[in-house]
Amino acid sequence: MNKKEVKGKVSKIASYKYLIAIILFLAWIFFFDENSIVSHQQNKNRLEELTQQKVYYKARIESDKQKLEDLKSGVDELEKFAREQYYMSKPDEDVFIVVEEAK
Repeated sequence: MNKKEVKGKVSKIASYKYLIAIILFLAWIFFFDENSIVSHQQNKNRLEELTQQKVYYKARIESDKQKLEDLKSGVDELEKFAREQYYMSKPDEDVFIVVEEAK
């Protein structure tokens, strides 16, 4: 190769320097930057998951508050809860647990 051919190829590549710079910049932004589209999508998925967990735990808290109020309402409710949840019985009683099979 002579100098003219090399110079011609270099100038041809140099004419695309802005296009190459733009492509490199976009690749950096899309894949490697701290706020890239990939990390943005991961954060969006995580936010959706956490939102679902928030709804679940709020419902769970309300359910537990209701159970607590029921337990505080009297001895009869406390006894009912103990019998249903922990299968407790009086000394002269037998407890039978019926398990239904899932279809």
